Amino acid sequence: MNNEFDLKSKVRANIWSLSPYSSARDEFTGTEGVFLDANENPYGSNNRYPDPHQRELKHALAEIKSVSDKNIFIGNGSDEVIDLVYRVFCEPSKDSVIICPPTYGMYEVSANINNVGLIRIPLTQKFELDIDNILKQNAKAIFICSPNNPTGNYLRNIETILEKFDGIVVVDEAYIDFSENKSYINHITKHPNLIVMQTFSKAWGLASARVGVAYASKDIIKLMNKTKPPYNVSKFNQDKAIEALANSKQYQEQIKIILEQRSLLSNELEKIDCVKKVYPSDANFILIEVDDATDIYNKLVSKKIITRNRTTQIKNCIRITVGTIEENRELINELKRI
Repeated sequence: MNNEFDLKSKVRANIWSLSPYSSARDEFTGTEGVFLDANENPYGSNNRYPDPHQRELKHALAEIKSVSDKNIFIGNGSDEVIDLVYRVFCEPSKDSVIICPPTYGMYEVSANINNVGLIRIPLTQKFELDIDNILKQNAKAIFICSPNNPTGNYLRNIETILEKFDGIVVVDEAYIDFSENKSYINHITKHPNLIVMQTFSKAWGLASARVGVAYASKDIIKLMNKTKPPYNVSKFNQDKAIEALANSKQYQEQIKIILEQRSLLSNELEKIDCVKKVYPSDANFILIEVDDATDIYNKLVSKKIITRNRTTQIKNCIRITVGTIEENRELINELKRI
């Protein structure tokens, strides 16, 4: 399938032939000179447009991830990456995508915004991909969140989907830093239909900066770059991401603490009467089943402890982010009182 994959046939015809907008910083990429080309205010320290292609950030990521800069797309959060998948590949009112609930809700919302059909193939009872049903579908793309949100588990058999699914496979790895399993980034040269999403919002601690990343073939990245807004990631956010990458020691220390706390929190939750089940997690959160999720959620809120009530997705389940040592202790103490 990899040798036979025809990317052009998967792309919207208008996008394939699209001539992208050429910004002032596309036409002149130098950093010194008298800049009279972009109608910027000549005064101030934040008056210049940012690099529209985030070259410095891509170079730093390329070294860390062992890929080419040309295999990287930087977006204004992961949600921009999701939206671009729809805009590049899915014809409104005609094409469909597969999602595997329970999963990240923006896949569905973005499909609705772009007027793209949805094919829902729920995860199995063990929260794994239903491979046989997925491969029976006629769809332009599939979104796979692994580790999955909200279940927390790393999904198996993604390789089978990559080999046999005749469409774009988006593997959302927002939580991969918290898993012992390897990223699919090293598969992008092997699978021309693969897009791997990652983010600076979770392990890198930059949720407020809104920096999402896609790794894919050079041809897919070209299509995403010519479809995005011209200055889609601010200089402030690019600088914060570059600063975070340079401080890998802090990143590693925080990951270590979060994983230790995840284990301790899971063990403590197992001992609480109102908790019926604690699901294993490869992420920075834990899914638990309780007697009455809405009641317990509201009681925690009354104590200013905010969790996520996921009972509409998985009956009587609550998703708990791993917090600081003090926050986790406060949560456990309140749950024991319920």
